[in-house]
Amino acid sequence: MRSINKLFTFSVAIVIAVSGMVTAQTKVKSKASPASEIIPLDPAVRTGKLPNGFTYYIRKNVEPKNRVTLYLANKIGSIMENDDQLGLAHFMEHMGFNGTKNFPKNDLVNYLQKTGVRFGADLNAYTSFDETVYQLPIPSDDPEILKTGIQIMRDWAQDATLDDAEINKERGVVLEEKRLGKGAQQRMQDQYLPMIFNNSRYSNRLPIGTEEVLKNFTPATLRQFYSDWYRPDLQALIVVGDIDVAAMEQTIKAKFSDLKKPAKPRLRTKYSIPLLNKNQFIAVTDKEFPVSVAQIIIKHPESKLITKTDYRNSIVRSLFNQMLGARFADLSKQADPPFLQGGANISAFLAGLDNYSAFVAAKPGEMERGFKAVLTETERVQRFGFTQTELDRAKQSYLTNMESSFKEKDKTPSASFVNEYLRHFLEQEASPGIAYEFNLANTLTGGITLADLNGYSKKYITDVNRDVIIMGPEKDKANLPDEATIEKWISATKQSNVTAYVDQVSDKPLLASKLSGGKVISEAKTAEIGVTELKLSNGIKVILKPTDFKNDEISFTAFSPGGTSLYSDADFQSAAYATTIIRTGGVGEFNSVQLPKLLSGKRVSVNPYIAERSEGISGSTTPKDLETALQLTYLYFTAPRKDAETFKGLIAQQKGGLANRGNDPNSVFADSLSAVLGNYNVRRTGPSIEKLDQINLDRAFDIYKERFADASDFTFVFVGSFDPEKIKPLLEQYLGSLPSISRKEAAKDLGITIPAGKIDKKIYKGQEPKASVRLVFSGDYTYSEKHNNQLDALAEVLTIKLIERLREDEGGVYGVGARASYTKFPKGRYTFNISFGCAPENVEKLISSTLDEINKIRQNGALALDIEKFIAEETRSTETQIKNNGFWLGYLTNQYQNEEDPKQILTYLESLKELTPEFLKATVQYRLSDNFIRMVLLPEK
Repeated sequence: MRSINKLFTFSVAIVIAVSGMVTAQTKVKSKASPASEIIPLDPAVRTGKLPNGFTYYIRKNVEPKNRVTLYLANKIGSIMENDDQLGLAHFMEHMGFNGTKNFPKNDLVNYLQKTGVRFGADLNAYTSFDETVYQLPIPSDDPEILKTGIQIMRDWAQDATLDDAEINKERGVVLEEKRLGKGAQQRMQDQYLPMIFNNSRYSNRLPIGTEEVLKNFTPATLRQFYSDWYRPDLQALIVVGDIDVAAMEQTIKAKFSDLKKPAKPRLRTKYSIPLLNKNQFIAVTDKEFPVSVAQIIIKHPESKLITKTDYRNSIVRSLFNQMLGARFADLSKQADPPFLQGGANISAFLAGLDNYSAFVAAKPGEMERGFKAVLTETERVQRFGFTQTELDRAKQSYLTNMESSFKEKDKTPSASFVNEYLRHFLEQEASPGIAYEFNLANTLTGGITLADLNGYSKKYITDVNRDVIIMGPEKDKANLPDEATIEKWISATKQSNVTAYVDQVSDKPLLASKLSGGKVISEAKTAEIGVTELKLSNGIKVILKPTDFKNDEISFTAFSPGGTSLYSDADFQSAAYATTIIRTGGVGEFNSVQLPKLLSGKRVSVNPYIAERSEGISGSTTPKDLETALQLTYLYFTAPRKDAETFKGLIAQQKGGLANRGNDPNSVFADSLSAVLGNYNVRRTGPSIEKLDQINLDRAFDIYKERFADASDFTFVFVGSFDPEKIKPLLEQYLGSLPSISRKEAAKDLGITIPAGKIDKKIYKGQEPKASVRLVFSGDYTYSEKHNNQLDALAEVLTIKLIERLREDEGGVYGVGARASYTKFPKGRYTFNISFGCAPENVEKLISSTLDEINKIRQNGALALDIEKFIAEETRSTETQIKNNGFWLGYLTNQYQNEEDPKQILTYLESLKELTPEFLKATVQYRLSDNFIRMVLLPEK
């Protein structure tokens, strides 16, 4: 279950964002408006409210076919907890999976696994400040499963058993979930959250709760919370999928009408974060935090999306964020960027508030420069606004995205509808349907002016209700700015000589002249899977898989043998960074600032790559923009751009990001794990400034040109909404024009394998009482569908057993999983990983339990029931995957690269029936034995 317990998320990008605060649809404040302006609910969804107050939403949708997604939404989260209940809203969410009236103890999870529903991946839930939501995607082609799914929702609504023994067992699981969130970010968050939440109730109601309450609450206290708040007037059932709407409505009425409201229901108080009409400041440091960060948060009253006026304002906000984001992207592409990362936008905050947020992740020792650079962009917008060319591009891009969504209106996945109706129930956000939105967007967007945008910036970028948060490594504490310094920087920027933005655009065409092209010289069809294989006159092989899964989507990839394996260790860093350098430099006549602007309004993404054993191109586009995507592909082969200025900026940013990497325990553990598994080969050890110094621009550029100098050994795979006959001329013109020198290449075997034997290594890093465990088995392997199935089945079966034992029985972990991977080239190898986090004092016990579960399979074989669960899960997931373009692109690419039969997918599910307990017993005996690596991250001694 994914519980929203870490309010703020940081990466090297370091953007503070409240989990669950920002919805997919931008919202703006609604004033009192005529009823005629209110946006109607999509008539395709049937809604109703039962006499007891229970709400329902039902919609028929066949994407995916024979599936239905069920959500039970409860307008109750941690904000309603009493002081002796801190964490119990989230704990109650857990208990929904630990026993209900019709599914005692763990029967619910067991039953659903047998129907093909994976625990955690499909069956899930989350808790936030204001809501708790249970989600269940299930098959709808089996009436009994569908009936049971509705019963599960009914049980969650009011029939959790809350058995004393199950409650006490779950304490350990929730405490381990809380342990996973501990670290530098959490320690710093504890200091700044009270300030940015203005010391409101939200400051001390984090969903994960407190250890004191989680360890000591009585079962009666949890039952009281459940009795008070799990009630029909605060609940809604959302059902979207391949179902009969009328029949489902009758089922809901029959099942949920008897939900009881308390005789004297507690008032569901709507709490808020009050605006204090003052500015605030805090600086926090931690020795494990890797970078210096500054964040400005300017809070404003919440926005809603209810009326047409609101919708117009939401478009303005979207355009504002898009244009401001583009300006910050330009800044990051300078030869000497003023920061590692920076940005700003207007978005939802929490509890009745929106915010304008600007952030900077500073280069080491350059906080002032980075902070002022962000402030300068804000000031530039305030003084001069945006340019007409910026606005025109943003409108074009916005309408292109709306058009794409409209074209996919009959292919929209059920999950998208469910999330819309969830927001409609919880936040009263309008949900009129894409046809209505598309028409409204086309009606309103053209009339939006620069004055609208400039007024918007002045409304949100103000000098009151402003919070400034400074974060950094403990060792840099003395050099971080205090409040007076920040105020001085803000004042200096306001008085500085800021100049108007100059929009750097080019009016040149992407390609200056028409290409001569080539010809298709042979064609073969694999009718069983709907694939056509072409051979072009320059040697390129093209695999075409037209589909009707999406109306406006084409995905493609290309690969050729070689990669970084063909270069020495001395050249490795230059080879590894070659495509990154090219992508940041632009292509052809267009630098990295001009190219995105040229492509504005088009849905085109094309990216070259050089991996260890191959090089190639990956891309996505639409039928309308396919020619542009192919032009870009041609240019990445023939006209890569070497830009010394952006190269300097790239290396400077990379070095800045690595400066304090050694402070972060997770990074240290990941680097150590990679080094051990790679036998300390220089290509497997972690990143470093010394390695960055080895990158040579000229050598990287030459390597890139070498890798893409010969297209004759490339294979292109296209999947999506196209007619093979109609796109042949484009393929002939652009792919047929790619250079061909007919060289024969093969990737080199570098001999890098996981070391044999037994290795036991402990890494001591970090101050929190938590450990990370990784167990790795490996060895030589005969790659085949049969062996792959056995390893995959063993990974899932062992995951099931470890969840049952380490989580449910012993309460020692929150999550645990086993994963298998295998390769055919350069030689057959397999890797079997088991990972979990836990308390340091439980490491040895839990490893022993893990090995014991492995040994049970080694001695007795797997349980037939667990194999049945794996087959059910694979069957159900395969049924939906084969209706997905991304699946086919990955599958076909993998099959052709590995020289395997692409028709294998047709017999895959049948091949799973060969799995037996004895097969998995033999797999454990053969695979999980001699070569065993134990690596554990522990707190510093």
